[in-house]
Amino acid sequence: METKLGELVSRLKEAAGKNLESVVLYGSAASGTFRPGTSDLNVLCTLVTIDVTELQLLAPVVLWWTTEEKEPTPLFFLTEELQSSTDVFPIESLDIKRAHKVLFGNDPVADLDIPMNLHRIQVERDLRLLLVRLRQHVLHAGKNEMEYRTILKKTASGALTLLRHTLLAFGEEPPAEAPVLFSRLAEVTGAEAGGFQAAYDLHEGEAVTEDSFVVYDRYIHALEKVINALDRLVPKKEWKRVAQQ
Repeated sequence: METKLGELVSRLKEAAGKNLESVVLYGSAASGTFRPGTSDLNVLCTLVTIDVTELQLLAPVVLWWTTEEKEPTPLFFLTEELQSSTDVFPIESLDIKRAHKVLFGNDPVADLDIPMNLHRIQVERDLRLLLVRLRQHVLHAGKNEMEYRTILKKTASGALTLLRHTLLAFGEEPPAEAPVLFSRLAEVTGAEAGGFQAAYDLHEGEAVTEDSFVVYDRYIHALEKVINALDRLVPKKEWKRVAQQ
């Protein structure tokens, strides 16, 4: 991992020159939960200027990183852009701020101001979107059991992130271990921990003998409980704009 990242930084510096301000590693590789063969190396870069010409200079580096190294495309921001976008990307901004490592240059995320009121709204919005999509999948999958397993595997990781942020919205530090997180959510929201655990087990490649339709149904109802608790315990009215007199 260190060798790959070192090569990436070297190529970025060569391609961008003085236009490269910083290179930041974030996500599991920065938080200590990286798993070789499963986890990605997520990278964010800040530039002095961003235009078509500057991005074209970086394109060969990105092509190498995404095709040969099989890693996600790095994110490129202006520093001021990064700071001003926390209101529309509060979940993502908070994740990067909480777990990052500077590979080159100054730290552009340490002082990010995350509006937690807007964070709470994005958490509920994304949870509700997930719930809607899960219901829509039922309409398309019908009684195809393999389709249900596929959907559970695909959504479990994203759901885990949102569940961590649910506890953050409640003002709690989320446990690192998924089973402990599910148990704490059960205490806080009344959601069935097993509804999340079975879906997560499928994502992790664990054997789940329970009927896929039952697992899917429990998963949906657990999400409903979390959403209702978030809406009830952290009311939206707290975040409504005050009407001008």
